[in-house]
Amino acid sequence: MRYPRKRFVVQEHFASHHHYDFRLEMDGVLKSWAIPKEVPRITKVKRLAVQVDDHDVNYIDFEGEIVEGLYGAGTVRIFDSGSYYLLERNEDKIKVVLLGEKLEGVYELIRLKDTRNWLIFAIGDRAHVVDSR
Repeated sequence: MRYPRKRFVVQEHFASHHHYDFRLEMDGVLKSWAIPKEVPRITKVKRLAVQVDDHDVNYIDFEGEIVEGLYGAGTVRIFDSGSYYLLERNEDKIKVVLLGEKLEGVYELIRLKDTRNWLIFAIGDRAHVVDSR
């Protein structure tokens, strides 16, 4: 089975509070979550991921300074990027296979009861998913 691939990026953001922005190319935009700590690379570690406004797809390669006075002021650098396969998606769950340099494997985002708060966690490697690279 071949899965269509899309892009993802994790941007480390040195703003008023240091965090990571996890973004998935989806529906013509970058679906985005702010994660207060580094995205987990091992199973059994769960992180809060707060859903934020969608970003334009052109933002996927952004690194640099957002000037004071603008939303998100601070330094942004790419922590990891690559492609992903969407395995499952509904309003409360997104399951993907990430193929990045640092993040590789199956990840889930689970929405917490009718909020913008989600949990993100690794659930295993991608060995069981057919790679169509």
